[in-house]
Amino acid sequence: MATPKLSYSLLLLIFITTFSQQAKLGISKLEQVPTPPLPLLPLPSYSQLKWQQRELIMFLHFGVNTFSDSEWGTGKENPSIFNPVGLNASQWVAAASDAGFDLMILTAKHHDGFCLWPSKYTRHSVVGSPWKNGHGDVVKEFVTAAKVHGGVDVGLYLSPWDRHDRRYGRNLEYNEYYLAQLQELLRKYGSVKEIWFDGAKGTNAPNMSYYFSDWFAMVKELQMSINIFSDAGPDVRWVGDEKGFAGDTCWSTINRTSLSIGNGSIVGYLNTGDPRGTDWLPAECDVSIREGWFWHKSQEPKKLSDLLQIYYNSVGRNCVLLFNVPPNTTGLISESDVNRLKQFRIAINTIFTTNLADKCLVKASSVRGGKSSDFGPDKVLDHDHLWTYWAPRDDNNNVRNDIDHWIELRDDRGLRFNVVRIQEPIGLGQRIKMHEIYLDGKLISNGTTIGYKRLHRLENGMVHGRVVRIRIAEYRGSVPLISSIGLHFDPYWKPNEL
Repeated sequence: MATPKLSYSLLLLIFITTFSQQAKLGISKLEQVPTPPLPLLPLPSYSQLKWQQRELIMFLHFGVNTFSDSEWGTGKENPSIFNPVGLNASQWVAAASDAGFDLMILTAKHHDGFCLWPSKYTRHSVVGSPWKNGHGDVVKEFVTAAKVHGGVDVGLYLSPWDRHDRRYGRNLEYNEYYLAQLQELLRKYGSVKEIWFDGAKGTNAPNMSYYFSDWFAMVKELQMSINIFSDAGPDVRWVGDEKGFAGDTCWSTINRTSLSIGNGSIVGYLNTGDPRGTDWLPAECDVSIREGWFWHKSQEPKKLSDLLQIYYNSVGRNCVLLFNVPPNTTGLISESDVNRLKQFRIAINTIFTTNLADKCLVKASSVRGGKSSDFGPDKVLDHDHLWTYWAPRDDNNNVRNDIDHWIELRDDRGLRFNVVRIQEPIGLGQRIKMHEIYLDGKLISNGTTIGYKRLHRLENGMVHGRVVRIRIAEYRGSVPLISSIGLHFDPYWKPNEL
């Protein structure tokens, strides 16, 4: 009788031991699943991430300057000159959408003070014009056209400098007036995704203190998901020039305490950003399709080659391109501008639709959590450019960045390209300070920052080889991250013909 009792006890002990070991093993397996690296502060907000992914925004400069053939109006223009008899905002939206723009910003009021909507605080507006017998509303038609079309958001520019209104120069009165108009625009016309403020004004303008903090607070109260643009943010910063060019080094981080609106001495700082910046404040590059910002009969759109250079130096340098396309006196975007926009979109699609790296074998210097983790080098070839990425093995003790981190793409059939695209997962911060690109062991390009997108259009034109290696030479934080890599062919890039 003792034997069965012993066997039963032994079986029970084995069962308990096995169950306990399996439980411990299960826990340890879960604990061993590699987690994402810590983010590197500061980080973008949700609305800043959505803004960055747009890449292209259209600006529409339109108003009495369109009819007076000027850039900066005097404020003394008679509203009767504003008469765009063929105005069709749906044509504006269609032209923008067909060219790949999904946000359009309209100059609701420029420096001349003329308002494109019937503001109840001034007669210097469409109310005093013959257009639609004084009953028109350009802002409303613009917003309605975008809504009907779908897929296109709207933004507004309300010039702080007002050369018409007599209250300008009297701080309290004018700031109350400005805030009143701001409330009209942000309460009456639905969702606004970006609002533009600047410090532009003439040298002889009256002294005026703008209550920017009050304005910004009001904007955020009325439109929760809006991005505010100005020299000092708080959501988007000016790039520091009107050529559409960001700095070759361009950080999305900067110190807002070092910025002030209308301060010409900080344009260099705006252009490059600051790797030690405590604020996420990405740059927007503004430039016009023509020489001027407003439409002029004597001007034609820039050449396609110029537009592509602007794209490489803005979107290709971690920025968003704000591209001005001004409606003409009829109230339409001119046919020559529409055609140039179509050519621009065809060119961008031709260059970037095909990624020649898609069929490459990918390997890296190391992988966070090992080869079977979610951070392998293959992630740079998927279609998620924000939340999937290659992460090398972490080394918290590597304060000098002296570990050789690299990722390599190989195609033994051969690769022929003249553009290299690299992207960081900026949702976890901007990290890379210096990088190098090699083809079959030979250096073909190098640069500093990457950010959301870095485009290297190779100076000597097309190259061919089998192995492309991207080496991260210097970075912030404990580990660099890359979310996407592309090898592309730009048939429009012929440096030998320049």
